[in-house]
Amino acid sequence: MKAISEVSRALLLFALVTVTASAQQRPPAVPLIAHNPYFSVWSMADKLTDQDTKHWTGARQPLVGLASIDGKTFRFMGAGPRNLEIPAMEQNGLEVTPTHTVYTFRAGKVTLTASFFTPALPRDLDVLSRPVTYLTITAAGEGEHDVTVMVDVDPAIAVNTPDQPVTWSRGHVGPLTVLSTGSRDQQPLNRSGDDLRIDWGYFRLAVPDAAEASFALSHQAVRSFAETGALPADDLIDMPRMPRGRTPEEAAAHLAVSIPLGKVGAAPVSRHVLFAYTEDYDIEYLGRKLRPYWQRNGMSTAEMLTKAEAEYQTLERRGTAFDKELTADLEKAGGADYARIATLSYRQTLAAHGLAADFDGTPLMFPKENFSNGCIATVDVFYPSAPFFLFFNPALLQAQIKPILEYAALPRWRFPFAPHDLGTYPLANGQVYGGGERTEEDQMPVEESGNLLILVAAMEQELGNWEFAQQYWPQLEKWAAYLLDKGLDPENQLSTDDFAGHLAHNANLSIKAIDALAAFAQMADGVGKHEEAARYRALAAKMAVEWQKLAIDGDHYKLAFDKPGSWSQKYNLVWDQILCLNLFPATVRQSEMAFYLKHLEKFGLPLDSRASYTKLDWEIWTATLAENPADFQKIAKPINRWIDEGPTRVPLTDWYDTVDGKQQGFQARSVVGGVYIKALADPALATKWRNRSEQ
Repeated sequence: MKAISEVSRALLLFALVTVTASAQQRPPAVPLIAHNPYFSVWSMADKLTDQDTKHWTGARQPLVGLASIDGKTFRFMGAGPRNLEIPAMEQNGLEVTPTHTVYTFRAGKVTLTASFFTPALPRDLDVLSRPVTYLTITAAGEGEHDVTVMVDVDPAIAVNTPDQPVTWSRGHVGPLTVLSTGSRDQQPLNRSGDDLRIDWGYFRLAVPDAAEASFALSHQAVRSFAETGALPADDLIDMPRMPRGRTPEEAAAHLAVSIPLGKVGAAPVSRHVLFAYTEDYDIEYLGRKLRPYWQRNGMSTAEMLTKAEAEYQTLERRGTAFDKELTADLEKAGGADYARIATLSYRQTLAAHGLAADFDGTPLMFPKENFSNGCIATVDVFYPSAPFFLFFNPALLQAQIKPILEYAALPRWRFPFAPHDLGTYPLANGQVYGGGERTEEDQMPVEESGNLLILVAAMEQELGNWEFAQQYWPQLEKWAAYLLDKGLDPENQLSTDDFAGHLAHNANLSIKAIDALAAFAQMADGVGKHEEAARYRALAAKMAVEWQKLAIDGDHYKLAFDKPGSWSQKYNLVWDQILCLNLFPATVRQSEMAFYLKHLEKFGLPLDSRASYTKLDWEIWTATLAENPADFQKIAKPINRWIDEGPTRVPLTDWYDTVDGKQQGFQARSVVGGVYIKALADPALATKWRNRSEQ
């Protein structure tokens, strides 16, 4: 029965990928492995064979895939060694779904698919936190052909730079052979910063015994397989060595596996391997080293890998169903262009976080401000990404907000407004931005206070209780009082769009403060403080009327109250709808939307009148203000064009130029989860996904 099941599954998978991948996509970069800021490998080219695979930062982390077909060797993954000519298979399909990336290749009369599957299921934290991506390789042919596939992993995947010495090993756990590599100098959480890779813990290449594979720990595995169809007979045992040796012969051992598919004909044959990365400690939070969430009950690496293998087929079924259902619902919510944008954002959003366990097992989730400044737990990073978590699992938003509120409750945080961050990833020991805890000169007082009031209110509504707000009421109340005093007409200060510099009288920031005060009123009602709720609701309504007088500029509203002739995206206005605050009349949204549609560029809507650049997340927030699908899609369509035609090949940047499409800065950030605001704005759809069973 087992053999029949595997054949049936191979037939189903092969039919699925060859049909769905018939129209080849071209994202700016393609997620292959996407788990956290350290375990994140991408293809940044049109074809999987055009370049070496890379970490999201652009550093080389080569994965090589070869296929021997009737004695002739082809590449299906990676550029391969520069001094070795191996022809590439023809890539004729690529599809990216929320949890899968599927490539289709052809050589002669054999079709091969390579499917990368990360079971990033947001309501199953045990699976979500498990650092495993499956690579399933499936082959079928016209006639009968002898096929063997080989996967090779460069040990650069386990160090920050390729001049750091590594060690390697081979072991066996449960039904798996496991090849491992890691830094010689294991110093967990030894550094923080932005453009960094992990250099503690171990990368694992795990292969089921049923595959009847052969293995090698050798820097000559690719050459040997290309020339002979077999791996080297001997492992390299002289270690440590550096991934980049002074000569190729002095380089560290790669992890290599060769898997025979046998005589392949019309019936497809599938085999899979597991890519994993394990580390004993994930985050340092206020001086305490936290373990990855999957380790919270003491699970060992061997147990985790064995469980991941046992659940492979079940997870594939769940992931495929998840992808199909979510894609269809995204299309219903915003059209095909929107569905594609949201799909490409899915794994990137989650992979920009570390998911750790507190001392009592509570999940704590820490975003990294990728290619911005490397900050950890930045409030104005999890503010734009929040729609993703509110839509799928508000408990994950609580896991992000809890650390910053715990920090704000400490005596060391002495300001009347909310913090900006908790440090630099992966060390969350206290704010570093804008002078840290020393000065308020370059902080974001209205921005971060407004963000947290809005998010806590939204989260508590979705969770269906007000326990969190009750617990941190002193902080929330203090920030509401601050916004009441400072929010209507903000002083010269930074907002989340800090790359544009300080701005006084910021109209969009003022909207945030007004909405935040009304959100605070909702929380006050929720915790039983009804008089306080009525007071703040009335004051927010009064401020909204005043805002319209301050911001009006003919047929639209100004960037800043003192800048006639200016304009900006009023993306913060979206909460007036989502939280049912009803502070601003529909005419505000209508006039703004009509104005925006006159200012669209080739690749999107500029952020404001100061420059032609934009922010991807804010574009979708702004588009969600539209009262009809046609206007929403007018803004989404040029964004989709940018995804296809933009010149910068990196994991989605959220800051790009709308005229030439070039990246201005930032990449691989979690803020792209903000595009899920359109789906969140559909109450019935949001309720469905928050309550969806993923079993």
